[in-house]
Amino acid sequence: MLTKLLLSFLFAFFVGICFAPLLLKILKQAKAKQTILHYVEAHKQKNGTPTLGGLIFLFATTVSFLIFKTENSSLATISLLIFLSYGILGFLDDFIKIKTHKNLGLKAYQKIVGQAGISILVAVYVYKNSLLKSAIFLPWGMTEIDIGIWIIPLVIITFLAVTNSANLTDGLDGLAGSVSFVCLIALGVVTFLCGQHFENAGQALIFGEQMQNLTLLCVCISGGVLAFLCFNFFPAKIFMGDTGSLALGGVICSVATFCGQQLLLILICFVFVLSALSVIIQVVHFKFTKRRVFLMAPLHHHFEKKGMHETKIVAIYIVVSFVSSTLAILLCLI
Repeated sequence: MLTKLLLSFLFAFFVGICFAPLLLKILKQAKAKQTILHYVEAHKQKNGTPTLGGLIFLFATTVSFLIFKTENSSLATISLLIFLSYGILGFLDDFIKIKTHKNLGLKAYQKIVGQAGISILVAVYVYKNSLLKSAIFLPWGMTEIDIGIWIIPLVIITFLAVTNSANLTDGLDGLAGSVSFVCLIALGVVTFLCGQHFENAGQALIFGEQMQNLTLLCVCISGGVLAFLCFNFFPAKIFMGDTGSLALGGVICSVATFCGQQLLLILICFVFVLSALSVIIQVVHFKFTKRRVFLMAPLHHHFEKKGMHETKIVAIYIVVSFVSSTLAILLCLI
């Protein structure tokens, strides 16, 4: 199993590394460039950088997973489809931005409707699936709690929260990609532990195999994201766009949902939580007081305004993600 995981990671990385230069050439010829918001002054020099870089890990993941997946992979296959569905939604948003040469793609309500539509389908699937049984697990001890029909609103809210938070975090070179890489590795470990737990307990062998394929999917995406980061770290040659950020948020939420570990997302996606909270605090506080809590939201832009270089911010976010994700894994080991 570990050998297959390593091979799938390396293969996805290799496919991504080979595909990226070709995609860059196509995007430059098509003038698929990112338009930077006028009020983000520190990023003016990035105006015109090619976008749609999320296609790199979408393609690399799909190829690698389809080659290495095994039997009883329905949950992982559906997670891949969710990954691609959110990628398509993000692609539409990016495509409109490219055509209009503005940083305004889909309208807010259109994007929310699209995200909600996908999440509703997933929620109903989870509720109807006899294997999942509308259950969530307490991270410690794998204690199962069946919440019945309440799983539907929980899944919808979780998807909307995670995908939009991931989207908000995509604001610096290498930030969303590197944080997502850590999250995916952590989720890969969590799904692996879940699979081992059920197999060792002699229960639901099929569920254990499903978890192994979810682990495989996480590893494949990690390899593709790492290939993308080779072109996205400062100074970025390409941006992932909403194509990438929505897809990553969607698949992270999907994997956590299918292994019943939604509660762990608070730790695994701690950086995403910080980004979302900073925006919520800023908007609510400004509405009532006409004053700002942060110099700029999301939080990483506040640090930029304070004079911190974006490479340092990214490094700090990676460390914070690593620590919080390690805590999440330790909870599963208790």
